[in-house]
Formats: sequence, structure tokens, C-alpha cells
Amino acid sequence: MLAIFETVAVTLWLSKGNIFYLFNFSYIGCSIALGIFLYIREYRHARRIVQLLVGLYMLIYLGLICGENMQIEGFWYYLFTGVFEAATIHYAVAKIFGPLIFGRGWCGYACWTAMVLDFLPYKVPAQPRKKLGWIRYITFALSLIFVAALFLAHVGNLEKIMFWAFIIGNVLYYAVGIILAYAVKDNRAFCKYICPVTVFLKPMSYFALLRVKCDKEKCVSCGECRKVCPMNVDVTDNSRKRENGTECILCMECVKNCPKGAL
Repeated sequence: MLAIFETVAVTLWLSKGNIFYLFNFSYIGCSIALGIFLYIREYRHARRIVQLLVGLYMLIYLGLICGENMQIEGFWYYLFTGVFEAATIHYAVAKIFGPLIFGRGWCGYACWTAMVLDFLPYKVPAQPRKKLGWIRYITFALSLIFVAALFLAHVGNLEKIMFWAFIIGNVLYYAVGIILAYAVKDNRAFCKYICPVTVFLKPMSYFALLRVKCDKEKCVSCGECRKVCPMNVDVTDNSRKRENGTECILCMECVKNCPKGAL
């Protein structure tokens, strides 16, 4: 994984002539490599360490200090301006083409919204999954309409507006995410029903190279993996069409809790 991010880092540094990309993707790659090392050493908080290292870096440094809107509104903004920088590069690597390799790994290890929501008490869903996934398409459309309207209206100071949209958007994300988590007793309810980014992530994750697979000869169908999965994924089904397969965030809770080592 480190090699992949270093390749991206060097490629963008040389092609864009900006050493920031070397630092940015090297830092993220090293953070993930550290998490993998800690996981191999069976440190229980390995994933949380990566979440905090990457999530806080993107939220505080890139977002608040550098003033880059790394939310989906920032992606639309740079896309409409025709500039392959900041949010467009971030989305291309982490949320559009990257998932072909690591699926929804972004959601499990780097998302600054989930970073906070994972501190809440409902790490395992207390209720069956609800059929509310259609809401994500509404929030996705609203983000696009918001930015498109700014361009069509020829509004000035768009960079300043994008900065405040980042701040207000994050406040709303956290507020809705926390309220929803307590309402349905599920830390990841926001990810399942509201997050607009999953409109990009889900279809690409269907083809992910990195997936949790089940050794049918070892599996005793105890159901422990289903009990601990925060995203309600049926990891005992190795097909691409397994239940909630594009929701897997590679948290590895199923692997750690499988009594037979079948995953």
C-alpha cells in the first residue's frame, strides 16, 4: 500500500512541479503503513491511529489551515473551474479510482467524519439496516446544485465561499451523524444513508481488488462476523454480489473476531 501512495506522490510531484504532493501522499502512505504494521502486531487500536493521523491532517491542516474544501463541494468547484488540483486529485485517488484497489478503505481509515462518529458507543448496529440509502442521492444532487448555482449566478469570492462551505458542511455532517447515530443506535448510520461521497465509492468498490474473503472449509456459520460488522456486510459470501458488499470499510473486525480464522 505504501508503494502505491509513493508512486502517486512521485508522479504528481514530477507532473505538477509541486513538492507538496510528494509530502501529502507520502504522509498518507506512511500513516497507512504504520496502521498495517500495528494491525499485524495485533494492536487493537491500529485502525483508529490511522483515522486520527489522516483524518485530522485533512480536516485541520488541508481544510482549516490551507483553506482547501476537501468535501464534495470542493470537488465540484475544482471540476467546474477545469483545474486538476486539491479536491479533484483527492477524489480521483481516494474515492473514484482508488476504490478499484482498496474499496471503501477511505471510509474505514481516513474519513474525518467517520473518525469522530467511531468514538460513539454504537460500534455494532443495534437494529436491522433500514432502507434509507436513497437519501445519499439527494445530498449528492444538492451538493452539485449548490456549486453549479454559484457558477451560473456568477457569484464572486468563490474561494471564500468554498472555505465557509467546508466549515459549515462539516458542522452539519457531524451534527446529523451524531444525532442519527443515537437515534438508530448505529455509529455508521450517516455513512449508510446520508453521505453523498458513497455515490462515487459504492460502484467502484464493487470491483475492488482488496476484499475480505471466507475460507468455506474453515467457516462453521457461527454468525460472529455478521454480529461485529459495523456495515452489515455478509463476508461469508465470496461473490461480488454479496449482501452490502460495496459497504465494506475493511475495518477487519470480522477477521479479528472469527473463532476459526476463516476470514
